[in-house]
Amino acid sequence: MNDLDLDVPSLTTRIEDQLGWVLINSPKKLNSLNEDMWRILPQIIHKLDQDKDVRVIIFRGAGEKAFSAGADISEFDRVREGDAALNYNQLNTAAFKAIQDCQTPTIAMINGFCLGGGFLLALSTDLRLASRDAQFSLPPAKLGLGFDVRWLSPLLQIVPPHIAKELLFTADRFNAEQCMSKGLLNSIHENDELEAAIINVAKTIGGNAPLTLRNVKSAINALAANDHHIDFEAEDALAALCYKSKDYEEGRLAFSERRTPRFKGE
Repeated sequence: MNDLDLDVPSLTTRIEDQLGWVLINSPKKLNSLNEDMWRILPQIIHKLDQDKDVRVIIFRGAGEKAFSAGADISEFDRVREGDAALNYNQLNTAAFKAIQDCQTPTIAMINGFCLGGGFLLALSTDLRLASRDAQFSLPPAKLGLGFDVRWLSPLLQIVPPHIAKELLFTADRFNAEQCMSKGLLNSIHENDELEAAIINVAKTIGGNAPLTLRNVKSAINALAANDHHIDFEAEDALAALCYKSKDYEEGRLAFSERRTPRFKGE
C-alpha cells in the first residue's frame, strides 16, 4: 500500500499511529535503489514531513536480508558514465539532503546489508537502530567511483575524520558491534526485537512537543555541521515559536498535573 499515491512499487509508504513508514521494497535486489527510486525519494519525504499526523519517519528495507545494498549496480553502465554520472550523483544528493533537511525526526531500521548509498541514506537519518547481523560498508574505493563531497557532511556530523577515512579508505565490511563502537549506531537489537525497539523509540519521540523537536533538530544539525555561517536569527525564531505555542502551555500544565502531555504541534 502506498498512502501517498506515489506510483513507485519499489518504494511504498504507510502512516500508522503517527508513524510514517518508508519501505525500500526490492528484496530480490537486496533493496538496492534505482534511478527512479532516488528521484522519487525527496517527494515522499516532503509529503510525510508536511503531514501533521506524522510525528516520526522510519526507513526500513523489505525482507530480512538487507536494509539496502545501495545503488542498483545494474544501471551503472547507463547512469554512471561521463556526464550522466554527475546527474545521477545529484539525484543521490537530493535524496540525502531531503532526509537531512526534513523537520520531522527520522529513524533508520537497519537489518542485514547496509551498503554504499543505502548506508549513506541511513547516515542521513537522525537515529540508527540495527539488528545484530547488520553489515555496513562504503565501497566506492573498491569500485573506482567518485565520492561526492556533499555526501561527507552527514558522516562527519556523526564520526571524526579518522573514522570516516577508515570507512572510505579501506572500503571494508563492518559488523554492527564495530559500527556501534565507532558511534555510527544508537543501539543494537536481536533480529526479532528490532521492530518493537524502533516503535518504542519512535513513539517516545512522537509523544514529545513537535515544535521543540523541530527547534532542537535544526540547531543540532546546524552546529554539528560546523558551519561558520549559521543563521542564528532563524534558529532563534524556531526556538521562539516553541515558547509561544499551545504545546508549551500544555507541556507545563501536564507537568504540573503529573500526566502525559497531549501535544498537537501548534
